[in-house]
Amino acid sequence: MRAAAIDIGTNSARLLVGEIEDPHGELITLDRRMTITRLGQGVDQSRELAPDAIARTIDALRGYRTVIDAIGGVTAIRATATSAARDATNRDDFFGPATDVLGVTPELLSGVEEARASFLGATTGLSDVAPGPYLVVDIGGGSTEFVVGTTEPEGLISVDVGCVRLTEAWLHSDPPTPEELSQAVHVVREHLTDVAREVPGVRTATTLVGVAGTVSTMAMIEQGLAEYDRDRVHHFRLTKAAAEDVFRTLATEAIEDRRHNPGLEPGRVDVIVGGAVILVSILRAFGFAEVLTSEADILDGLVRELAAR
Repeated sequence: MRAAAIDIGTNSARLLVGEIEDPHGELITLDRRMTITRLGQGVDQSRELAPDAIARTIDALRGYRTVIDAIGGVTAIRATATSAARDATNRDDFFGPATDVLGVTPELLSGVEEARASFLGATTGLSDVAPGPYLVVDIGGGSTEFVVGTTEPEGLISVDVGCVRLTEAWLHSDPPTPEELSQAVHVVREHLTDVAREVPGVRTATTLVGVAGTVSTMAMIEQGLAEYDRDRVHHFRLTKAAAEDVFRTLATEAIEDRRHNPGLEPGRVDVIVGGAVILVSILRAFGFAEVLTSEADILDGLVRELAAR
């Protein structure tokens, strides 16, 4: 089947159009793209989606619908909304126009559903690259999902800490002050204590797998990639030492200097430090020496779930 999946997150909206015959078989990518829309702008405080954030995201979805139509032959479209929409009391102000543009109504995924789809996307075929059990971590804008398992999820949790939420709550200075960074690290550690209590397997997993923009961006910065190269990013092993170095560099630079790091998209410049705090804290807390970067993520999982229906 030829299918399209759209993931509408707190920081970005993303599209995957692919062909697949079997839910666990090869997924051929026909088009994959990402647009930073910051749908979750201010949601943590206001509990509402801002009109300009809705407008930015609808514009991106309109472009995605054009891409889907141009490719042709797409028989199934699935759009999902995650943390920002979960938290917003006025999500219907967004869902209505989104349905009009896409022709399908976005599904509001729970944190658990989001975690399952991310795990399915990231781990299919992974046994040839790295041994399980896996801890798949999806660092989003408003939440972070943790899933432990080998072939199926054996434990999972979603916590309300993401790069946008952490930045808006704690990282106000440019660059962040040591006190702000310390507070942000403390907040993440408190969440990780909850993760370890609810999903003990996070401490015994063999391979840490990181998906989504924070991890891939840090992998690109570490490699000095000015242009995105999926073959260089997918399954890149970012060591703990390298992640710490990238974090220190980003956290001590003002935004105007930070934006010159190769691989750092303009729309991620102001929230990448928050994302780096989360990733480095995970590496420290759970004792991993490296994180395996995966460019197969929730989008791949959503398409595979479509194929299984």
